[in-house]
Amino acid sequence: MTNYFTEQQQLLAQMVQDFAKQEIKPHLRHWDDQEIFPIEVFKKMGELGLLGVFIPENYGGSGFGYKEYATILMELGKVCGGVGLSVAAHNSLCSGHIFYHGSETQKQKYLPKLASGEWIGAWGLTEANTGSDAMRMKATAVQDGDHWVINGSKNWITHGLSADVAVVLIRTGDLLDSHGITAFIIEKDTPGFSAVKIKDKLGVRASETAELIFDNVRIPQQNVIGAVGEGFKQAMQVLDGGRISIASLSCGIARGAFEAAVKYAKEREQFGQPIAHFQAIGFKLADMATQIEAAELLTFQAAAKKDNKVAVTKESAFAKYYASEVAVKCGNEAVQIMGGYGYTKEYPAEKYLRDAKLMTIGEGTSEIQKIVISREILK
Repeated sequence: MTNYFTEQQQLLAQMVQDFAKQEIKPHLRHWDDQEIFPIEVFKKMGELGLLGVFIPENYGGSGFGYKEYATILMELGKVCGGVGLSVAAHNSLCSGHIFYHGSETQKQKYLPKLASGEWIGAWGLTEANTGSDAMRMKATAVQDGDHWVINGSKNWITHGLSADVAVVLIRTGDLLDSHGITAFIIEKDTPGFSAVKIKDKLGVRASETAELIFDNVRIPQQNVIGAVGEGFKQAMQVLDGGRISIASLSCGIARGAFEAAVKYAKEREQFGQPIAHFQAIGFKLADMATQIEAAELLTFQAAAKKDNKVAVTKESAFAKYYASEVAVKCGNEAVQIMGGYGYTKEYPAEKYLRDAKLMTIGEGTSEIQKIVISREILK
């Protein structure tokens, strides 16, 4: 896709490549093995403007569009899916929710700190028993004067432990009422608000995941985002943009696996020649390359429409569904091409495969994307 990049995208891609080579790649194995979220490295990305990519400059952001944002995530994904996922969750979900739906006061208070990396952001919709079925959430908020009292929990939350601020979706009305969910901003040291780290994940292990717990957490009315009861609608719009993030990250992971496979296939010799010369391997690489190009085109199509303020529900689902499945295919084929070596941590293929699998699950499973797409085309 490089030939289609604008000059600005090329410069951003090079900046991220240089940063990743110096600050991320040397530590990949350690972070993955020990499930370490590299907070200091994450904050350095804030200094580079990578944590407020599409936030306007007047709120401390970089003021870029979604095409630039997709480019950044693709480059991060080529190196580490975990770090890329953290950047995506911080930008699209937490900061994005406040930027697109928050009041001016909320934007002025939180966005500069989030965009600079001074604060880390989290976003919570999913619960232990409500993933895709979000309208059955059990966490509740009850109004008490000019405050709301929140009880319950959220699960699988990126940065749940380390975040300085979290945007959470809480039920304020009846069960299954799409107008019965409200978005709240909760700061880290709020009494009754705690988190527990989720360990032993298959992949994206450098991205912190946690359960959020709310025990009579009192939140002032000014921390409600938008109108009471509009949280579910807001969340669906946030996820439209978030799916472009996951599509971009998927493209990066897929290309990282592909490039590793090409390098190995050129170096590994069998029967007196590099295995890249065998048709069985060449065809695998051809399929991977074609699918990655298609995934990137779908992703940049969605990003372009997002930049033009056009509804992207269908296009983001196209991109997220296809790119995430391609990432898994490319990770799997990279392992296959490397054979026994691909099955070890000494080579990068197995990590690409492990990181890729989450892409088909997070921010709406592949099955949910099919539902979204089918509903859109049948409207």
